[in-house]
Amino acid sequence: MSVIALIGSVSWIEAIILGIVQGLTEFLPISSSAHILIIGRLVPAWSDPGAAFTAVTQIGTELAVILYFWKDIVRIFKAWFASLRNKDMRGDLDARMGWYVIIGSLPVMILGFIFKNQIETVARNLWLVAFTLIVFGIILGVCDALGARVKTESDLNVRDGLFFGLGQALALIPGVSRSGATISAGLAMGYTREAAARYSFLLAIPAVLASGLFEARKIGSDGGASWGPTILATVIAFVVGYAVISWLLRYLVTKTFLPFVVYRIALGLVLIVLLLTGVVSAT
Repeated sequence: MSVIALIGSVSWIEAIILGIVQGLTEFLPISSSAHILIIGRLVPAWSDPGAAFTAVTQIGTELAVILYFWKDIVRIFKAWFASLRNKDMRGDLDARMGWYVIIGSLPVMILGFIFKNQIETVARNLWLVAFTLIVFGIILGVCDALGARVKTESDLNVRDGLFFGLGQALALIPGVSRSGATISAGLAMGYTREAAARYSFLLAIPAVLASGLFEARKIGSDGGASWGPTILATVIAFVVGYAVISWLLRYLVTKTFLPFVVYRIALGLVLIVLLLTGVVSAT
C-alpha cells in the first residue's frame, strides 16, 4: 500500500473530528450521517468522505455496543443457539430476542442492497437531509409524547421485531437517524424509552457490521477516504460512542426525547438557510 493510498483525501485532523462526531451522534436520535455530510460541506478544504468512510467508522460505534452489552449478547447467542436443538428453549426470552434481531435486520439489509446506488448518490443531497431532519424530528416528538410506554423487551414478538426493522431501514436515508427511526417505531408500538433504545442498539449490530465490512473494500480506492484516517476515526468513534451509550440509557430513565426533537428541527432549519444563501452546496 502506497503512502498516498494510506493518507488519501481525508486528513488526520478531519478524521479526528469526524470520528468524534460519529461517536457523539450515532446513538443519539439526531443522525450521524447528516452531521458528517454537513460538516464535510461546511469546511471548503474538506471533501465529502464518502459513504464507505461513514459505513466503516460506524463499525467503531457498533463495537462499542458489543462491548457495552457483551454479557447480554453472549447470553442471547447461547440461548438462541440452544433453541435450535432444544424445542423447550424456543420460548425463552433470550432465544426469542436472537430471532427478533435476525428478523428485524432483514428489511435494512434487503432495502440497502436494492437501493445501494441511490443511497450512495442522490440520497446524500443536503436538501433531502434538511427535510428528513425536520420531519423525522417531529415524528420522534409525536411518538414520544403519545406513546403508551408500557411494553418492555419481554413483550417483543415477530410483528414488533419486523416493525422495528422497518424503522431501522428508513435510516438508509441520511438525516433520518438509525436510533431515532427505530426508537420512534418502538414508541409508536407502546414500548418504554429504555426498551426501545436498548433493542435499537442490539438491532443495529448485524446491519452496521455487514454494511461496514462490505463497504471497506472501497477505502483507499474511491477517492474519498483511505485506511489511515478511516482507522483513526473508527477508533475515536468507538471510545466516544461507548460513553454516549452509557449516558443515554441513564438519561432515558427519567427524561424525554424533547431536546433531541428541538435540536433536529433547529438544525434542519439552519441547514435550509445555509442552502438558500449558498453557504453550502446541496451536492
